[in-house]
Amino acid sequence: MFLLLPFDSLVVNLLGISITVLFTLLLVFIIVPAIFGVSFGIRKVYMKTLLKIFQWATLRIERGAKEKNHPLYKPYVNGIIAKEPTSLEEEIKQIRRSGSGKALDTPEFELSDIFYFCRKGIETIMDDEVTKRFSAEELESWNLLSRTNYNFQYISLRLTVLWGLGVLIRYCFLLPLRIALAFTGISLLVTGTTVVGYLPNGRCKEFLSKHVHLMCYRICVRALTAIITYHDRENRPRNGGICVANHTSPIDVIILASDGYYAMVGQIHGGLMGVIQRAMVKACPHVWFERSEVKDRHLVAKRLTEHVQDKSKLPILIFPEGTCINNTSVMMFKKGSFEIGATVYPVAIKYDPQFGDAFWNSSKYGMVTYLLRMMTSWAIVCSVWYLPPMTRQPEEDAVHFANRVKSAIARQGGLVDLLWDGGLKREKVKDAFKEEQQKLYSKMIVGSHKDRSRS
Repeated sequence: MFLLLPFDSLVVNLLGISITVLFTLLLVFIIVPAIFGVSFGIRKVYMKTLLKIFQWATLRIERGAKEKNHPLYKPYVNGIIAKEPTSLEEEIKQIRRSGSGKALDTPEFELSDIFYFCRKGIETIMDDEVTKRFSAEELESWNLLSRTNYNFQYISLRLTVLWGLGVLIRYCFLLPLRIALAFTGISLLVTGTTVVGYLPNGRCKEFLSKHVHLMCYRICVRALTAIITYHDRENRPRNGGICVANHTSPIDVIILASDGYYAMVGQIHGGLMGVIQRAMVKACPHVWFERSEVKDRHLVAKRLTEHVQDKSKLPILIFPEGTCINNTSVMMFKKGSFEIGATVYPVAIKYDPQFGDAFWNSSKYGMVTYLLRMMTSWAIVCSVWYLPPMTRQPEEDAVHFANRVKSAIARQGGLVDLLWDGGLKREKVKDAFKEEQQKLYSKMIVGSHKDRSRS
């Protein structure tokens, strides 16, 4: 028994040296550069290396599939069905011309009109443009993260070894490193904001609060190996305004907050998230709501209005979609954020799915499972565009203003602009959508008051 003591002490010493070396490397190469916003370019070299590996693996898969006469899977980038942007009136007019030959001006029902609604129903069943926005975005190349696709089955020994090596790197090296960084960032955020919260209000407290938040968010970004490209930084949100962005993932907050200062808006949570929220609000005027208050739209609007009227307070960060969309489109913006009358600073966020899927399907994965998937991916690569500030026009209502901002974000981010409500992820289609189509067709059949008076 006593003979084992020297060996045990040797193991303990080696373990202590390893932890010391690891912490020193973290401190020198990640934490300190994150605090000062400096990058050594290691992540970009890492990204370029991965791209070359992905390209080689994809070419090898395609060659192996051809040798074995396996059909190659190609995702439908533009959808299964080619849909032309035509109106109900135009399509029914075309159907009538090709059928009975009667003009649309005739205010009466035609049996051929049924074919329009039948075709629309079948198209929706086959290629639902709403439901597919809540599933993972398809890839044209293999990123060594999945072997469930038909193309990603066994092709060669080299590919299998490469995939296995990738699993070891992601789970045995990257995952512990990222967990350590995330723990460091969150601990510093809670400790730093709590200490700053005890300082008297003034410029010193405001300065320290901003930089504590910025420092901790940058460390958390390193915990995801996030490689972010910011465009048009001169358009970054300013005090007294509202920053609105499309929503793909909970980490959207970290992505934006690591490049600027924001006041967060959200519901009060319990557990670890509640501890973080209570610490943050001590140092910065974030806007947290109780669960019962969130449902009161007028109370929410009042709190937000009071915040933006104070030009010394940080811009509010809001995601008007209200849910996460899969990085391919932008869905309906809730009008509440656009009724306040403040200057709106639109931001477009677009992730590169080759390195890891940032989309959070909350109906399929819990937060812990989602974070584990994120931390075992290769990296999070995204682009952020700051758009010029926008204000509501004198005769423009909140709905049209929200749609105008949404369209600008969709154009810049290369996303599909959809009018559907993201709440359809968990709810049924509202009767208002059905009634709108019924009213359009009824107006065509019955005609306007002018048409009936002429007849």
